[in-house]
Amino acid sequence: MKKKPRLNFFEIWNMNFGFLGIQFGWGLQLANMSAIYTKLGANPDDVPILWLAGPVTGLIVQPIVGSLSDRTWNWLGRRRPYFLSGALLASIALFFMPDSPALWVAASLLWILDASINVSMEPFRAFVGDKLPDEQRTTGFIMQSFFIGVGAALANALPLIFSKLGVSGEAPNGVPLTVQYSFKIGAIVFFLAVLWTVLTSKEYPPEDIEAFKRMQKEKKGIMGFFREIFSALYEMPATMKQLAVVQFFTWLGLFCMWMFYGLATAYHVFKAPDRNSPLFNQGTEWGGWMFSIYSIVCFAVAFLLPPIASILSRKVTHSIALFLGGLGLLSVYVSTSPNMLYFSMIGIGIAWASILAMPYAILSSAVPPERMGVYMGIFNFFIVIPEIIASLTFGRIIRAVFGEASNDAPLYMVLAGGIFLIIASIVCLILVKDILRSEAIAENPTNEKVLVKA
Repeated sequence: MKKKPRLNFFEIWNMNFGFLGIQFGWGLQLANMSAIYTKLGANPDDVPILWLAGPVTGLIVQPIVGSLSDRTWNWLGRRRPYFLSGALLASIALFFMPDSPALWVAASLLWILDASINVSMEPFRAFVGDKLPDEQRTTGFIMQSFFIGVGAALANALPLIFSKLGVSGEAPNGVPLTVQYSFKIGAIVFFLAVLWTVLTSKEYPPEDIEAFKRMQKEKKGIMGFFREIFSALYEMPATMKQLAVVQFFTWLGLFCMWMFYGLATAYHVFKAPDRNSPLFNQGTEWGGWMFSIYSIVCFAVAFLLPPIASILSRKVTHSIALFLGGLGLLSVYVSTSPNMLYFSMIGIGIAWASILAMPYAILSSAVPPERMGVYMGIFNFFIVIPEIIASLTFGRIIRAVFGEASNDAPLYMVLAGGIFLIIASIVCLILVKDILRSEAIAENPTNEKVLVKA
């Protein structure tokens, strides 16, 4: 196989710039959807099932898009057609989301939004494996972490920025105008950022175009797709199975945070008596600002992770980051003022930077390059399955333990998220075997620091 050329800093920058827009869309959704649902009449115990759109669409869309993009080659390339089409649809859904006149409209638009974001996002993971040699892949995924941090920080801060600029009041559906304006700006940013990557990055054509065309014919149609998925699942590398367990607990913890952190801030820290109180709006705005803080921490520490990983190993670095994230969420319990929440977000920001990079860097070294897309899509199973479990069960758990419409439930769900992250940290340290590290040590037993070259 022909060795891929090393790319310079700006080439890696351009190929990942679209993630800024993608995370702008995710950030707006994650920080504001629970509050939008609540404004439209949902109770805390209704929130988990309303968040089902993200994981279900990810479960269905990502492996399909991954498999299809492995078999695609046209004038726009292999992955870029999916970047662009997903960005266009997601931008439209983002623009109209805050105008939803009823709960069912918002939930329907969230399904469209999440499906479209997944179409655009999934090929970006495979794009790094396509374009970068193995020694630069950690840098490639860290660059994605950087743009994810920047995009989310800007998106999460926007409502508070609008508030500081004097924007006030609510739309007819009860959604604050600060949130409504933020979503419309986010729609524009999403599309333009992805378009930048499409226009500035090229893709390598298949080395053997005739063999590629034969593969397209063999895997053509719906049965070819299912054969590819089941074959990839059956032949899943051991490292991917180990990472799957870590991902399961990691994303169970993150989903607890995304669903309930803003509500916990409003009810636990700001002491809002109900959803109609001005304190509720202040609390959810501050929760969004806290999400911005963890995103700022994410891009601030992102480029520190590769040198740390080169010393400690990627799995140890990831384990430590997850543990710090878990402590961050647990610290919400003792936070009695808004400013104390900054400490919780430092740990989450470090964890988030690692979550977005280290598992994918480890995985990309363990899977066949020609199946990078389908394996990246299947890897998403271990993100969305825990989210689906959370969506289907957390509402019932909340009602059983706290009763309906409980203002205490969001805090304890955030604490549960911290426990899940600590479990993921322990599993990562004990279970995961980093293929690149073991091979490097085998080849050079006198130098265990040969791990990550970029």
